[in-house]
Amino acid sequence: MLTPVESPGHLVRAAWSLSGDEVLDALGSGADGLSAATAEQRLAEVGRNELPLPPRPPLWRRVLSHFQDVLVYVLLVAAGLKAILGEWIDFAVILLVAVVNAAVGLIQEGRAESALDGIRKMLSPGAEVRRDGAWTKVDAAAVVPGDVVRVRAGDGVPADVRLLTASNLRVEESALTGESVPSTKDPAPVDAVAGVGDRSSMLFSGTIVAAGSGEGVVVATGAATEIGAIQSLVAEAEELATPLTRQLGRFGTQIALLILVMGVLMAVIGHTVHHLSVDDLLSASIGFAVAAVPEGLPALVTITLALGVQQMADRNAITRRLPAVETLGSVSTICSDKTGTLTKNEMTARTVRTAHGTVEVAGAGYAPEGGLTVASQELVAGEHPDVEALLDTMALCNDAQVVRSADGWSLVGEPTEGALRTLALKAGTGTSAWRRVAVLPFDSAVKYMATLDRDDERAVTVLHVKGAPDRVLELCRTQATPDGASEPVDTGFWLAQVDELGSHGLRVLAAARRSAPADAVSIEDDDLRDLELCGLVGIVDPPRPEAIDAIAECHRAGITVKMITGDHAGTATAIAQELGLLTPDGRPAHRTADVDRDAPVVLTGAELEAMSNEQLRGVVRDVDVYARTSPEHKIRIVSALQAHRQVVAMTGDGVNDAPALTQADVGVAMGIKGTEATKEAADVVLADDNFATIERAVEEGRRIYDNVRKSVLFLLPTNGAQALVILVAVLFGLTMPLEPVQVLWINMITAVTLSLALAYEKAEPGIMDRPPRDADASILGGAALRRILLVSALIGAATLVVFFVERDGHMTVDQAQTTAVTMLAFGQLAYLFNCRFTDRSSLSLDVLRGNRVLWISAGSLVVLQAVFVYAPFMHTLFGSAAVPWRGWWVPLVLAVGVFLVVEAGKAVGRVRGRSPR
Repeated sequence: MLTPVESPGHLVRAAWSLSGDEVLDALGSGADGLSAATAEQRLAEVGRNELPLPPRPPLWRRVLSHFQDVLVYVLLVAAGLKAILGEWIDFAVILLVAVVNAAVGLIQEGRAESALDGIRKMLSPGAEVRRDGAWTKVDAAAVVPGDVVRVRAGDGVPADVRLLTASNLRVEESALTGESVPSTKDPAPVDAVAGVGDRSSMLFSGTIVAAGSGEGVVVATGAATEIGAIQSLVAEAEELATPLTRQLGRFGTQIALLILVMGVLMAVIGHTVHHLSVDDLLSASIGFAVAAVPEGLPALVTITLALGVQQMADRNAITRRLPAVETLGSVSTICSDKTGTLTKNEMTARTVRTAHGTVEVAGAGYAPEGGLTVASQELVAGEHPDVEALLDTMALCNDAQVVRSADGWSLVGEPTEGALRTLALKAGTGTSAWRRVAVLPFDSAVKYMATLDRDDERAVTVLHVKGAPDRVLELCRTQATPDGASEPVDTGFWLAQVDELGSHGLRVLAAARRSAPADAVSIEDDDLRDLELCGLVGIVDPPRPEAIDAIAECHRAGITVKMITGDHAGTATAIAQELGLLTPDGRPAHRTADVDRDAPVVLTGAELEAMSNEQLRGVVRDVDVYARTSPEHKIRIVSALQAHRQVVAMTGDGVNDAPALTQADVGVAMGIKGTEATKEAADVVLADDNFATIERAVEEGRRIYDNVRKSVLFLLPTNGAQALVILVAVLFGLTMPLEPVQVLWINMITAVTLSLALAYEKAEPGIMDRPPRDADASILGGAALRRILLVSALIGAATLVVFFVERDGHMTVDQAQTTAVTMLAFGQLAYLFNCRFTDRSSLSLDVLRGNRVLWISAGSLVVLQAVFVYAPFMHTLFGSAAVPWRGWWVPLVLAVGVFLVVEAGKAVGRVRGRSPR
């Protein structure tokens, strides 16, 4: 005997496996439901039927979390030391940089909370319950375990419900289970270990009744429901750092350690060799730290990614989190939901079989576009009476409609009947001459539907039947012939046809008919006898044609695509073969040498459930198709792939996909058919629900990452040159060529002007022909570091020469420092042209075209530097001074020299086969 209260929400374990009476007894309820008093008491005990809000850290903690970066720590220490010295302008400028970076991060947070809010919105707003023996309407939030509820077509299910009665009840559960067709519901108990998609005696919160009606008892509410369990999975899913975040974190730590070591070395030499005062040493150390820290790097990365967001939106990929832009570029595995993602989630009649031929049907979805062909010849009206009889039957024994609007064709009714209605429209079958006299609705117990239809012009009345082939065959005595006559039915032939169509993943329906008396006005089950079988129709949720091409492109780019679906293994296999995920013999299509031959072709949810995490990790890379999966399974699959250091993208449209989208390195939701929960959980939303957009987004992500690397490769020599200038000055006891605030100035203006230009660079040739980058590899390789050192030395040496020559010539110290800053600006501008092409030579006219933003950025830099040189308020803030023309043309000539020397170094690298990529 089960206890009435087993857990919050009164969840009854495996209620689907118990009889209705056992569940009612366990919940202390009955056929008349609960009394109002009992319901009120239980509501107080278990709480409202709502998904709970997760605890959220206080604002101050969320703000502080965005200062947790080693480079920010260095800036904050430098700002604090400036405050101690009373240099408040320098303090304010340094602190402002750190605050701006934190503000950007704070604005971007909140994704998980939004995802949970999206799931909450799926709960039904109202419910019809039986209280004190009478039916009444209540707020769905007031439903409690033990309530008896009633649902009809179009209703949202308010809680998890164990069915007590059902009449032709079918429920749309694709958002929860991934099933592409409505699930048939029946009160009969099922196996206790049945998965969510096989629990036919249960209704689940957040799903929609597609047809029929039913009554049941509520067994779980709020967090105890299946949708509540998904909410918990979303909340518990681990938030992973992106590849770029990890790389920049390691890079920042390395820079901080280098600054510490060099700062100590400077202080020791400055004190022991040059006997500098403590104040001078402290000022020099702060200057060196500020020079070496690439404080413009966070702004640079943020701006580049933000521009990438806009550019990806133009390609129908809407990015909700900036880091997802670059993460897409490193994706090595895409785990995709099938229904609505790889397929159209629109049932389509693909094949028509009669006793003497096969008719192929073109087109997909509910738009009546595409023809019917027999032996590659277009079907001609009047030449195939057996086919026309089948089409008439499917069109008349049908309650669905496909309607056209400004947004295209849409379905009103059930998907399967919509496919048959579209089939009739493609063939030009007219039903206007017929009127329906009576109907026998579809019943899951008998698995068929029948209508009695009359054509008054011809004075004929016909009984039309459609349904499951095995049930319809039992009712048939004859079959239609090509000339419109009849012959004895060949049951063996038809069963073989059903098996053959099913092996291709098609859902098969049979059509039959017979003449009826002219005065017939009703239909009974007993009337369905001696029927003439017209034929079979094979229906499928077809793959998106563009998805097939996109998968091939992903394979070419070294990206594995895995299909994860709630459908049965046979359907999943057939669709996977059409998509190009599996070969006709059932092996992974894009790998032959390294695949584990003992790994299953398709892994089902039940098989996965029986595996330990270690066992799953052993096969997860070799299995590309997963069937009958639950939300927990999807998370395990994603986690197992991540254990192999795969960068995983997960796509989907149903609430059942939300937890896995959160767990994945980058979650991708469908924008049109996706649920709000899925969109909120995702990093990227596809505006066109097109899997091919994923492939384009990956290409865009690779381009953006390449541009981030180019920008970093461009930016760091500025810091290197500045640090080198200060280091040399301290080591040799020279006058400081740069003040700390001047260092900040040049860093920031080059980061927001020149660096910005590289964000608009086009994709490198062959960007999708190379494998995914190693997510753990350093953002800068050995060749890139050698180039950074070379350019740092060149620009640093030029800056030192300019400062000391001009100081010893006709300029004051302030003017010489201003000219040194100008040298840094022009040296970076020259180096920008080197960075446009990573490997190939920039000594061509191509370097001057193809990126108009480059010229806008260069002009902006010159204007800002002119303000720095001539504006009096800049003299006060940054210690600059007006200079004669010599302070401009000398740095310009030296900058051209820097450009030519770097190009010579690139040429040597090409000869030796070294690339900074």
